[in-house]
Amino acid sequence: MKKKRLAIISSHPIQYNAPMFALLAKSAHIEPKVFYTWSQSNEKLYDKDFGKEIKWDIPLLDGYDYQFVKNVSKYPGPHGYKGIDCPELNNEIKRWQADALLVFGWNYKAHYKAMFYFKGKIPVYFRGDSTLIDETAGLRQWLRRLVLKFVYTHCDGAFFVGDHNKAYFLKHGFKEKELFFAPHAIDNERFSANENEACATALQWRAEMGIDATDKVVLFVGKFEPKKNPLLLLDAFRHVNQTNSHLVFVGNGFLEEQMREVAEGQMNIHFMPFQNQQAMPSVYRMGDVIALPSQGPGETWGLVINEAMACKRAVLVSNRAGCAPNLVEDGLNGYVFVSGSKEDCADKLSRMLGSQCDLKEMGEAGRRKIEKWSFEEIVKSLESNI
Repeated sequence: MKKKRLAIISSHPIQYNAPMFALLAKSAHIEPKVFYTWSQSNEKLYDKDFGKEIKWDIPLLDGYDYQFVKNVSKYPGPHGYKGIDCPELNNEIKRWQADALLVFGWNYKAHYKAMFYFKGKIPVYFRGDSTLIDETAGLRQWLRRLVLKFVYTHCDGAFFVGDHNKAYFLKHGFKEKELFFAPHAIDNERFSANENEACATALQWRAEMGIDATDKVVLFVGKFEPKKNPLLLLDAFRHVNQTNSHLVFVGNGFLEEQMREVAEGQMNIHFMPFQNQQAMPSVYRMGDVIALPSQGPGETWGLVINEAMACKRAVLVSNRAGCAPNLVEDGLNGYVFVSGSKEDCADKLSRMLGSQCDLKEMGEAGRRKIEKWSFEEIVKSLESNI
């Protein structure tokens, strides 16, 4: 049977998608080709939130067919609709003779024009992770709803990542039969492999910070920005004031100076700079509890929780993180707390750091749960529904 040619439109190579594309390239049913539309990202990638140029230390272009399509925008980048403008994109997809189209993100000129052009010619599918979590009632929201409903009329179906995302698609005009589950996932195998080696490195890093092997560590990994709300975690941890416990922040961002001022003089609060992908399996194993205290707007999922669970770590997650209802079961593999509530966050932290909570068992339960949230499941969904 001839493979279906699937053209995939994405702005730039992303560490969470590249391994899935490589796995999809091995499919017996689908032949993918990724068309990257932010051509300048192949030269350098500056992350304004981390405040530095990022070059990932894992391969993002290996194992699958791809093409960078020239972006002619005067101000190139995924910062807005006009930031990605590729006049030749549709011609390149036609030249490749695609049988179907999968679009990651509609809110760029090139992506929307492709959806508009190919609708009715070949099946057009959409992949996104937006939610209704941050919505507020009012005229602006009503107008946005109308615009989104119109945009999605140019799609034949959508692949949703979890419960919040599915509710979003249903609210914006998709029918149940047009929605297909393809879970938000990370490279579970990479994070779970070489566990003994990763644990040994983590213990060494802990020792260098003055953290005893028997102490409990709450770990935050990510950008120090308001959306992630690291200051709330810092306040809650100080409020708990649990003996033999530490809080470690890994990352960078413009809140860092303020966070360091609050933590000044406290020997059980530590900072570690941004770490690249190869180090992350060891980074997570420094922690006993991985916390994601997001307040939004825009925390549509929180893949740090997938990564933590793949590393057998208990998790503490705000209810404003899109992953919360799907990945976290209170008392089983972690806890969910009310976003913005220092008291609730501190209460859940106190439970997890207390002697009655078996964090190791929570981590094991999380690892079993995350096995179903995998690239393999995404590929199966694409094979079954395209």
